[in-house]
Amino acid sequence: MSIILKAENISKQYRLGTVGTGTLSHDLNRWWHSIRGKEDPYLKIGGVNDRSLKASEDYVWALKDINFEVNQGEVLGIIGKNGAGKSTLLKILSRVTAPSTGIIKTKGRIASLLEVGTGFHPELTGRENIYLNGAILGMTKSEITTKLDEIIDFSGCEMYIDTPVKRYSSGMTVRLGFAVAAHLEPEILVVDEVLAVGDAEFQKKAIGKMKDLSKGQGRTVIFVSHNMDAVKSLCSRGIVLGNGNLIFTGSARDSVEYYLNNFKSISKKECLLDHTHRRNNTTNEVEMVKITSHNNLVTLEIPLNFSLSVIKNIRSDVEVSITGTVLNMNELEIGSFFTPSVNITQHNSVINFIIENHNLSPGEYYLNFSVATGSLENSNFIILDQAFEAIGFEILDSFNNGVFTKWSKSWGDIHFKSDIKIDEI
Repeated sequence: MSIILKAENISKQYRLGTVGTGTLSHDLNRWWHSIRGKEDPYLKIGGVNDRSLKASEDYVWALKDINFEVNQGEVLGIIGKNGAGKSTLLKILSRVTAPSTGIIKTKGRIASLLEVGTGFHPELTGRENIYLNGAILGMTKSEITTKLDEIIDFSGCEMYIDTPVKRYSSGMTVRLGFAVAAHLEPEILVVDEVLAVGDAEFQKKAIGKMKDLSKGQGRTVIFVSHNMDAVKSLCSRGIVLGNGNLIFTGSARDSVEYYLNNFKSISKKECLLDHTHRRNNTTNEVEMVKITSHNNLVTLEIPLNFSLSVIKNIRSDVEVSITGTVLNMNELEIGSFFTPSVNITQHNSVINFIIENHNLSPGEYYLNFSVATGSLENSNFIILDQAFEAIGFEILDSFNNGVFTKWSKSWGDIHFKSDIKIDEI
């Protein structure tokens, strides 16, 4: 296959805390070096793109020395944590911004869908925005007119097509934007995480369209997503970014495995909960969660036993319940649980809860959970504390009634118990 896109030594530097280059002295310094044919002096400095650290320099490398090639008809997945540089790379590939160093070589037309509403004017109708967005992406008016009915039908927004886009939901806007970009028939389609805004039906339709573009029409797709199942399903190859660096490249499945093994490290056995597990202003009632099962490893024969070292702030004599979800390492919700209420009589207590008959197949999982008062039926349900990625655990292959049971990960995450009955004739 021929190479349709090549990135050579791509780097992007930003100045922290200000817009633009910052000061007149920096601009003059850059100008003085440029007229003498010398390199930009500020490209020699800059901190690592790690958003969790305090900045030690005025400049940061959002991307640093990125090199890769994409073949015609290939679907490339780009994965990494928030802030790893994925969106910056897509903006460079789409020519929204220029790299600080390096060069992008491409063949053919590039269409991109990077943010909700990009290229749409809120006061114009959906029909008018199709023409506007199509023109921005390089389509002629006659091309758009020829494909107009097909674009409207794919978007599923026909009822509102003559309504101003400012009255659309974010999901409807994404539907229309993707429909235009997909029917541009570009040689390269660049898609960011915006599909997550759409509903399940549209995401399935969009992924199907991208598969058709790559396999049916031989076009190239570059896809960024935090949905690991979508990456494995859609992409033929993947690259993993970390702190602005390209740290792994390989098949889509190998890239996902590398990412999950190296970046999805969730504490097992016990976990002291802190701000990294909380995403809202809950009152931090829970201090620690731990696994109390045999050898801290869970097998298929026994229930999941957990204990929460709760409740340093909750007032005495209050009934609480625990609710939550079990997720696999692909961030797919496998199931949920809801415990009965228990009365708390002391300020510092330990709640033990059990998930029975889980029927999970071998693999790694983790819990999100909430501690709440009240009941859903009486509309007085109040969440006191929430923890995300609170604790991980592993289901092992095991003996079941004396028969060794080994499950392939490709068979799914839940083992449905079954039985047979023979009717004698």
